[in-house]
Amino acid sequence: MPDDLDKSQFSLHRVHVREVEGLIFISLAREPSPFEHAQELLTPFLKPQGFRRAKVAKAVDYLVHANWKLVWENNRECYHCNLNHPQYIKANFDHYNADDTTPRLREQMAAAATKVETKWEDAGLATHKQTGMTLFPDAEKDIWFSANRTPLVDGWVSESMDGKQVAPLMGDYTEADVGTLRMRTLPNFWNHSSCDHGVSTRLLPLGPHQTAIRVWWLVDEKAMEGRDYDLAKLMPFWQLTSEQDWVICERQQTGINSSVYSPGPYSTFKEYNVDSFVRWYLKKLGQGA
Repeated sequence: MPDDLDKSQFSLHRVHVREVEGLIFISLAREPSPFEHAQELLTPFLKPQGFRRAKVAKAVDYLVHANWKLVWENNRECYHCNLNHPQYIKANFDHYNADDTTPRLREQMAAAATKVETKWEDAGLATHKQTGMTLFPDAEKDIWFSANRTPLVDGWVSESMDGKQVAPLMGDYTEADVGTLRMRTLPNFWNHSSCDHGVSTRLLPLGPHQTAIRVWWLVDEKAMEGRDYDLAKLMPFWQLTSEQDWVICERQQTGINSSVYSPGPYSTFKEYNVDSFVRWYLKKLGQGA
C-alpha cells in the first residue's frame, strides 16, 4: 500500500462500553441509549453479589433452532412453568401471580416476602415487594433493564436441586438466606443469582430461525472445584431449566413456520410481559407501540 495511506480511516469500529459491578455492557449503536438510569438502578442490586470477585466455573454453548424473540417471549412468562419446569417451581414463587392464584398461595407468597423484607433491608439488600413475575420491559418508557431480589420457597437458600447451598457464599453475603437476585437487559441478557452462585444467559441471533446461547455458571473467585463446589451439584438446576426452555422455543418455531400459522391473543394474567416485549421491539423498529 502507498506510504500516504491514512490507516486511521480504516480502523475497527468503536463500541460504547460501560461497566457496572463487574458486568460489562456493550452497545453497537452510533448513539447508545442513556445508561445513567440503568447504572443507578442496577448497582444496589448487583453490588452485594460480588460479580467483581467472581469467576466462571463452567460455560455451555447451545444452538437453539428458534428466533431470538421467541426465546425472550419464553423468558417473559411463566405460563409454561408448572408443566415444563419441575425443578424451578419447587424453589420459586414467581410462576404464580397474586391476581390469578388461590388465597392459600397468596398467603404463602405474602408470608415469604414479609419474613425476609425487614431482614434484607437491615442488611442493606434492596428488596422486591411484588409477587409474581417482575413487570418488564416497559415499552412506553423504553425500560430495557431491570433487577430485583425475590424470596425462595421456605427451606430453600439456593437454586439447586435440593435447595441447599452448593458453593461458598458470594460477594458481601454473610448468610445464605438472601433469596435470588434476578436481572435482565434487552435485547440479549439475563441472570439468576443465589447466595452461592450466579447463572448468566446471553443470546446471539444467527438468523430468522437460529439463536446461539451461552450460559455461564459463576462462583466466588476463591472457590475451588472439587474442594468448594462440584459441577454435578452446581449446574443441574439451571441446565435443566434452560434446556427445557430451548425445547419449548424450538417447538414454537416449528408451529410458527407452518403455512397456516396465525397468532392468538395473549393471556392478560400470564403474558403481560410478552405483550410489553413485543411492543418494545416494534417501537425500536419504528413501527408504532
